[in-house]
Amino acid sequence: MSHVVFITGGQRSGKSRFAQQQAELGSANPVYLATARHWDDEFEQRILRHQADRSPNWQTVEEEKYIGALQLNGETVVLDCITLWLTNFFHDNGYNVDATLTEAKAEWMKFLKNDFRLFVVSNEIGMGVIAENEITRKFTDLQGWMNQFIASQANEVYMMISGIALKIK
Repeated sequence: MSHVVFITGGQRSGKSRFAQQQAELGSANPVYLATARHWDDEFEQRILRHQADRSPNWQTVEEEKYIGALQLNGETVVLDCITLWLTNFFHDNGYNVDATLTEAKAEWMKFLKNDFRLFVVSNEIGMGVIAENEITRKFTDLQGWMNQFIASQANEVYMMISGIALKIK
């Protein structure tokens, strides 16, 4: 039976580091599931930094959207991250919140059919000021709803603040 650990927090709060440390405690060869799309040069630098943070014993799988097709039974997996994964759906659905939420939830449920230990990294982006443009406000709502959906199904939930993990479920 799968065990899902949901890790959320702000940007640079230590979410990925915590997820990787926890995965390494349970597996000599964990899987890093990267959901980032290679948008531009700056983003390429972020990807390279994340790759450098992992030791060579990690297996990396890149999948922008269709995680439900992956066969990861018996693995310890870090999915990094829900925010970038959701961005890919949102962009491809023409910034339609309802279509994105429906498609992402369906893909998530397919993904959970794996029997694995899963560490899910996401961002808590709705804790600041209200965004000034409509698309950003829509995405903030979308992210919050998807985080709630995943957290409701998780066995454990952590909030990262300044590198410190606070267990909330």
